[in-house]
Amino acid sequence: VQLQASGGGLVQAGGSLRLSCAASGRTFIADAMGWFRQAPGKEREFIAQISWSGGRTYYSDFVEGRFTISRDNAKNTVYLQMNSLKPEDTAVYHCAASLSNEFKYWGQGTEVTVSS
Repeated sequence: VQLQASGGGLVQAGGSLRLSCAASGRTFIADAMGWFRQAPGKEREFIAQISWSGGRTYYSDFVEGRFTISRDNAKNTVYLQMNSLKPEDTAVYHCAASLSNEFKYWGQGTEVTVSS
């Protein structure tokens, strides 16, 4: 499974961005897709995940309703809509594919910078 994340950039606080993660290869083996992020000097943290089949979603508490994960199975693409962005959301955002409930496939990150 190959993953390509895009959509990052520079945005002012309070703004929005939509990240995309295009999956290719043996995508049928994945049971879920997720988004993670890693800020400078910090550990990688889980943001959200969505199952490929039923569309069940899970979010970290810090999202507080600001982010929404969605998928387009026809395009093998997962999205992360981020609203009300804060400077502390600045990080490199990664998408990942889960196999047997473990995120085993990772794409390169896309950088998000939120200015105050």
